[in-house]
Amino acid sequence: MQDEAKTNRIRLAYLVSHPIQYQAPLLRRIALEPDIDLTVFFGSDFSVRGYQDKGFGVDVKWDVPLLEGYRYEFLPKLRDTATYSVTSPLSYGIWSRLRGRNGEPAFDALWTHGYATLNALHGMLAAKSLGIPVLVRAESWLADRSRSPWKLVAKQVFFHALRPFVDAVLPIGSLNAEYWRHYFGPQMPMFQMPYAVDNAYFQHQSELATNHREALRQELGLEPGRPIILFASKLQTRKRCSDLVEAYRRLCTQRKQTPVPYLLIVGDGEERAALQQQASATGLEGIRFCGFRNQSELPRFFDLASVFVLPSEHEPWGLIVNEVMNAARAVIVTQDVGSYVDLIADGVEGCVYPVRDIGALVVCLERVLASPETAAQMGERARQRIDQWSFEQDVAGLRAALAHITHRLPAERCHSTAAQPN
Repeated sequence: MQDEAKTNRIRLAYLVSHPIQYQAPLLRRIALEPDIDLTVFFGSDFSVRGYQDKGFGVDVKWDVPLLEGYRYEFLPKLRDTATYSVTSPLSYGIWSRLRGRNGEPAFDALWTHGYATLNALHGMLAAKSLGIPVLVRAESWLADRSRSPWKLVAKQVFFHALRPFVDAVLPIGSLNAEYWRHYFGPQMPMFQMPYAVDNAYFQHQSELATNHREALRQELGLEPGRPIILFASKLQTRKRCSDLVEAYRRLCTQRKQTPVPYLLIVGDGEERAALQQQASATGLEGIRFCGFRNQSELPRFFDLASVFVLPSEHEPWGLIVNEVMNAARAVIVTQDVGSYVDLIADGVEGCVYPVRDIGALVVCLERVLASPETAAQMGERARQRIDQWSFEQDVAGLRAALAHITHRLPAERCHSTAAQPN
């Protein structure tokens, strides 16, 4: 019986550029499914070796396990610049791995992360030549960045050519589903596989962080009783941290209530010097630059915060929003942060405002910080909302997609939370 069960498992290949800290716990969760035999193929190992992150501007080596709990292989490399682009990493060998040793396909399905890199396209072509169905998951949405008319026409042509090589897509959220419908048409099967984080991990870390709250407060020189506004991301132009610094200046200048809040800026990058100069020019003593912090350290900052702000433009999703919501904290994001449609209702879990509208951001901060109770209530609703956006929904969506393209997984294990084909 055990041999028969092993034979009937769906052999799933996952092709992705490199080990990604957000994906590793999801891959471990998928590997626990008794009837899915997962093998991950990486194009590069730069995130495991440690690398210079251009966004953070510092050497990065993640302090969470990236390769534990699932089967993986690193494909032989032709090009690896330790950055992610259309042409890097560039690998070979995926066709021979999908084909197997006896000439028959070694896998029942291929899942790719992304669609516009040479590695992803190579994998799709290899799979189709072997009769292996293809699933695609990506982050894009229609308004994630401005594009010229000729680029939009080129995208239409590209997706028309790509359509025969894709059997189903795995939308990460509502805006991403709209993107797939626009370019692939309403007949493309879609199975929702939400962009989620390891909720259990972040909720546990948040509970532990409360034991060290005062130590971090003292380390940063924070007076008790003052609200704390938190920014945590790369210090890049598109993250618009400068908007938050200006909004903070206006808030403190016009705020009649006391105490005055702090602003904590966690992260590093090309904009740090300019932001420090801007902060110094405000003349306010409440701004703290905390530098780059690894993923395991962030829950301590979430725990300190009254509200988290992500003022980005062109942000496909913003997984740090998920992390903060697991800490039961109110969130303020722009309409350019792709997760807002699914996770944040204005005035419920936090606030949403138009990107670059600093006046609107000030209003949002005033709303959330109107009282400690207001921020706490929004944070509790955020925690309740994120509980419904988890790896369990991811597994359900993936199972439903595999059942659709292989006709082999039992229907009763395909949970009702998975989106059915449109």
